[in-house]
Amino acid sequence: MPGHSRLARLLQWTCAIQLGAAVAWLAWRWTASPVQAIAGALSILLIAPIVLGLELCIVAVVARTDHATPIPAAAQLLRAWLSESAYWYRTFCWRQPFRWNTLADQPSSASQRTGVVLVHGFMCNRGFWTPWMRMLRQRGHPYVAVNLEPVFTGIEDYARTIDDAVCQLTEATRSPPVLVCHSMGGLAARAWWRSTRGNRSVARIVTIGTPHRGTWLARFSRRPNGRQMQLQSAWLEQLSAHEAGQPLPVTTCWYSNCDNVVFPASTATLPLADNRFVPGRAHVDLAFDETVMRGTLALLTETSSRRQGESVTGSHAEIG
Repeated sequence: MPGHSRLARLLQWTCAIQLGAAVAWLAWRWTASPVQAIAGALSILLIAPIVLGLELCIVAVVARTDHATPIPAAAQLLRAWLSESAYWYRTFCWRQPFRWNTLADQPSSASQRTGVVLVHGFMCNRGFWTPWMRMLRQRGHPYVAVNLEPVFTGIEDYARTIDDAVCQLTEATRSPPVLVCHSMGGLAARAWWRSTRGNRSVARIVTIGTPHRGTWLARFSRRPNGRQMQLQSAWLEQLSAHEAGQPLPVTTCWYSNCDNVVFPASTATLPLADNRFVPGRAHVDLAFDETVMRGTLALLTETSSRRQGESVTGSHAEIG
């Protein structure tokens, strides 16, 4: 497990500044107008839900151009906004800044279950996966949750981090792991796969809300990894061109029509993948949706069973 997280420190400072600004405004305006003081402080503390709401309004408009996915209904967008707002505070104000190292990696296990490499997305760290780590521990799946740092760099720069995790799990379990990736993490996994030149093996790649073909929202980014996630970017086209000669392992893509970060929704799919649509879920919300978590766990169980079956068949062959 990484010994530090620059992203955690950045989020700690962000939370402290936001809270300090709200308290300062409350103290400054209270004597003049308690109502104004409370309203201003709440506005500062609710910046994230306001931004999320604006993003979902854009989703509602852009979704009309995506004929491959159902247009989200108003009720779906409202539910997505409420859930995503709650997850934002839970994820970016608690798990990632303050609890990112609470659960250590568990690269080995007494069970014969498939190992999992957890790969987070943009502006996140391993704390994002806390509920997944608990679930994997309970089910006896070995896992390693990586930290992709530096935060702002080219996506291909994360390949070494992923490779180290894959090698660690492969050595510990003596079998290829499954990569479970959220958002930009799915692109980092594809960049890693390109870097291996076919010299590594994984049982499956699972992506959740990954901008495989870019996202409309990335047009506002000036960061290297943000620019790479722009719609039909040259980097994404090069990645796809390489995969024509070195196809990805079996891949499952979870996506939603209410994703406030990766849209139009169909950009989160791949042509030859097992694309699974989950309606009405926002970007972070999608990663913790019951359908996604149970469905991915079922894929892990299927992989474990197949591996055990092959092991038994191999043993019988040796005896024969």
